Amino acid sequence: MTEAVNDISALSFEDALSQLEKVVQKLESGAAPLEESLKLYTYGAELKKHCEKRLEDARIQVEKISLSKTGQVEGVAPAEFN
Repeated sequence: MTEAVNDISALSFEDALSQLEKVVQKLESGAAPLEESLKLYTYGAELKKHCEKRLEDARIQVEKISLSKTGQVEGVAPAEFN
């Protein structure tokens, strides 16, 4: 699970969300033993954090799009994605 946590930052929002959904399904099923459940929960928390960061970065980018008085896009300043 540690290697997977290191790779989270390279995941797209969609891939991270998909993995998070799988983690939640497995935890909700109750099929995993306690130790595995704890690791899954930690991994899921990291995935959630990553998804929230990606969404915030997208929100900032949208806010940086400036519109003219006629509603035309005047300029776009890309958000900083880390």
